[in-house]
Amino acid sequence: MVTLFVSLLFSVSACFRTRATLQVEILALRHQLLVLQRSPNGHRVRLRATDRLLWVWLSRLWTGWRFALVIVKPETLISWHRKCFQLFWGWKSKRPGRPRIPSNLRNLIAEMTRSNPTWGEERIAAELLLKLGIRLSPRTVRRYMPEARGSGSGPTSQRWMTFVRNHAQAILACDFFVVVTAKFQLLYVFAIMEVGTRRIAHFNVTAHPTASWTLQQFREVNTGELTQHFLIHDRDSIYSSDFDSALQAMDLRILKTPFRAPQANAFCERLIGTVRRECLDFLIPLNERHLRGILKEWMTHYNHGRPHSSLGPGLPDPVFGRQRVVAHGHDIPINYHVVAKPILGGLHHEYKLESWVA
Repeated sequence: MVTLFVSLLFSVSACFRTRATLQVEILALRHQLLVLQRSPNGHRVRLRATDRLLWVWLSRLWTGWRFALVIVKPETLISWHRKCFQLFWGWKSKRPGRPRIPSNLRNLIAEMTRSNPTWGEERIAAELLLKLGIRLSPRTVRRYMPEARGSGSGPTSQRWMTFVRNHAQAILACDFFVVVTAKFQLLYVFAIMEVGTRRIAHFNVTAHPTASWTLQQFREVNTGELTQHFLIHDRDSIYSSDFDSALQAMDLRILKTPFRAPQANAFCERLIGTVRRECLDFLIPLNERHLRGILKEWMTHYNHGRPHSSLGPGLPDPVFGRQRVVAHGHDIPINYHVVAKPILGGLHHEYKLESWVA
């Protein structure tokens, strides 16, 4: 009887409502029925974002929405409305602000910061303005500098490779590398190079390297005409304190590389890689004497006949009296022909021009 009385009461009240209000109520009830049909039996009602937006719109349009809402509580709908209002107000009150500078310019600032560790934001801003015509304030530059490093927090020392490049003409570098013979004997090759010219100043081979043997190699190099004053070597135990003291007596200042940092002695490491790629990977030395002969021929080629791109290209130690060839485009000079000299049995060749006229 109560249910029948409530239904009758709603029917009577509907006679006094407008057609628009009835249409909205029908829309609300049909939508709830659709949501219930869409949800599996015995499971929680699944609402989508569009369902929530519809009910937020209905709550603002229709005052009787509380009586028609069945699938959720009215408090839930009010929370949806608040979230929608927060999103709307955040979008409305958001200011676009100053746009970011182009990505290529941001990358340039980061690269300038890494390449010039003693520069601050004012120095970089001045460089961009005077050299590239790009006007940026120091505050904008500081915003895009890596690790937010300003002018007062930069390193006080130069990088290791910067020091090496600036003092290359005064630096020697040395290192050992291992070669395996045909009988699986381990031989140690010791090489000393001039960093500035890339010239191999000395090399030797031994099966049992010691500190005294290594020191003797420097005595053979130091004939009183050395112009280098620094020596780079790693922290191998063969370079003892007595070894370093003897080299300091030869007016050589020792520069030890950091632990596990072969890149700090990059020039010697590159030399060793070149020896392997261009020589030892193609030959099997029979014994110590054979290996010494192979390396002697290849290192003569390395110093006098192998072009080095880091030198311009150029040769580390050009043969005295060799006439420098002038470029002639794509044509071989008239009355000249090309002569090839084999190195290591034809593994490499050196080329030169010779005149047809004897």
